[in-house]
Amino acid sequence: MLRIRQTLAAAAGILLLCGSAYAADPFTLSSSSFKDGTLLPKKMAGDNKANPNCVGENVSPQLSWSNPPAGTVSYAMIMTDPEGRGGLGVDHWHAYGIPASITSFAEGDTTKPSEVWVGGIGTAKKMTYMGPCTPPGAPHHYTFVIVATDLDAKALPAGLTRLELLAKLEGHVKGAAGMIGLFKNPY
Repeated sequence: MLRIRQTLAAAAGILLLCGSAYAADPFTLSSSSFKDGTLLPKKMAGDNKANPNCVGENVSPQLSWSNPPAGTVSYAMIMTDPEGRGGLGVDHWHAYGIPASITSFAEGDTTKPSEVWVGGIGTAKKMTYMGPCTPPGAPHHYTFVIVATDLDAKALPAGLTRLELLAKLEGHVKGAAGMIGLFKNPY
């Protein structure tokens, strides 16, 4: 009888541990414009007519995030191309001061300034979405990362570079989620 009780107690303990490990859904980022690890639609590429590598319409993708970590007050969104500029990277777009009540951007929303988010300065000195202008060759990986923070949505000034933003987020990050869109030229 004692052995059965010990076995049942051990099994109950394992079930409790397993249950708590899966109690919360993970913080996720998704898009109806493209699936993680697939090609971005051509219309999402940059539209700078002076650059022959910009073959699109500069339409920003739809992005949604769910299951934020406890204590989330605001978000920051970062889009980078680590292979851009010969491996030095290109900061395409970053926005911050996104209130916790906002959980998505519609397609095209971030191509223009908004009262919903604060724009940072990217490599091309723009404060809004700038689509890929990938040179001919291998596809580039465009990383989209949503960062949950405990900062008030109005805490940071407009115009921060990505590195300045990351420094300001230090000690305030609650969690992050990401996805990758690819782009190649010719499309």
